[in-house]
Amino acid sequence: MHILFKKHVLTFSILLFVLDGISQHQEIGEKPGIWKDKQKQFVDTNSILYAFKNGITHGHLRYFFMQTDNAKGLSDYHAHAAGGGIKFETASYKGFQLGISGFFTFNIGSSDLSVPDPKTNQPNRYEIGLFDQTNPNNKSDIDRLEELFLKYNFKHASITVGKQLLNSPFINLQDGRMRPTEVGGIWYETNGNGKTKVEGGLISRISPRGAVAWYSVAGSMGIYSSGLNTDGTKSNYFGNTKTKGIAMAGVTNKSIKNLTLKWWDLYTENIFNAMLLQADLNKPLSSGGAIVAGAQLIHINKIGSGGNEDAGERYMQQSSAMTFGGMLGWENKAWKTSVNFNRITKKGRYLMPREWGRDPFYTFLQRERNEGLADVHAYVLKLGYSIPGTAFKTGTAYGYFDLPAINNYPANKYGMTSYHQINLDIRYDFKGGLLSGLGTQLLYVYKSNAGTELVPEKNIINKVNMQQWNLVLNYNF
Repeated sequence: MHILFKKHVLTFSILLFVLDGISQHQEIGEKPGIWKDKQKQFVDTNSILYAFKNGITHGHLRYFFMQTDNAKGLSDYHAHAAGGGIKFETASYKGFQLGISGFFTFNIGSSDLSVPDPKTNQPNRYEIGLFDQTNPNNKSDIDRLEELFLKYNFKHASITVGKQLLNSPFINLQDGRMRPTEVGGIWYETNGNGKTKVEGGLISRISPRGAVAWYSVAGSMGIYSSGLNTDGTKSNYFGNTKTKGIAMAGVTNKSIKNLTLKWWDLYTENIFNAMLLQADLNKPLSSGGAIVAGAQLIHINKIGSGGNEDAGERYMQQSSAMTFGGMLGWENKAWKTSVNFNRITKKGRYLMPREWGRDPFYTFLQRERNEGLADVHAYVLKLGYSIPGTAFKTGTAYGYFDLPAINNYPANKYGMTSYHQINLDIRYDFKGGLLSGLGTQLLYVYKSNAGTELVPEKNIINKVNMQQWNLVLNYNF
């Protein structure tokens, strides 16, 4: 009966996707909008029953098609994923609110993601993230209790305890698959009505994007590919990392007109500390539009043993790393343009567990990362256009990423060669009529080898000389 129920729910979900259904991708720092929560001020009452009866229920149905075409002679992949979930949040009772959500996903027609490429013995990289990264054979029982929290609201701030969504520079939702990365712990934040927003807390549990289970902070590190140690041997920190958890805090200040200043610090006990400083300018012009500019600095240093006393099982093998970047552009209501730069110095690999989030760099492009690298020069041009008065948006980006040689193990954890990348992104949200509520996205990605070195095929598949198509439909209610 349980299986029959799931089949009926799946059929209903697909029908809704055809008739109705916004891309999951969000910029870092935005309030998580996975559920498209309605902005409603809850009236506090002295009745728990009233709080439950006047709570808000959010629904989310999602369909994702992904196809990766690799270089000739290497395996290609495709995947169809469909799923749905429900979130319930009570009204306020003496400042308290309870929230709970869950989501299920079905593999409704995909390549066999459990079989590695026969020529290179490399596993699937992208499509598996739509399902269960830890079990490629799992096609039907892909569900997760996502949020389960108790929130206390007071004056201009709140404290949330339990499983929840965060979208910070270091721990964030990640670029879209079926479901985002979630965390468990305690989180404090002000509502940002003043010129300064303060947030921070302690994190003890993480459920990464593309996973079903919840893990300790240490247990979450290495669920994705763990790459190579600095001496070229296979990294063996998965399951061998030791930490009591994460303490993270951030301050955003807008006291200076047209300028936003950010400070973030992530402390992972016994492994590493990461600090970010960022300044973003948005200067309106008298002729219309605005000049936008930004500068960013991130410094990482090892804490304690770096995760393990054994060098072969240690996550943080170098003492420190540093990266800095900048952005300059112009935008108005229709256009957004920018030139972006990022430099990871020779000081050491920029390390941040991929299970926790995506790169916070100005040069970040969906479907690739520069985490795990040192001595990188990255250059990205971005152009976006929104048709005025409509919900139609387009974006295109070109990036050149100059990376160290693939056999330079101290500077190249994942054996990634220098590359060119082009992204084309088209989105449309239906606002009225029969298709009201449907959000659509078409994303095309092309990556090509930009290096002069001879690159083995195992370092080409799913990395360069490839193209990828993504179609995403969402229905939120």
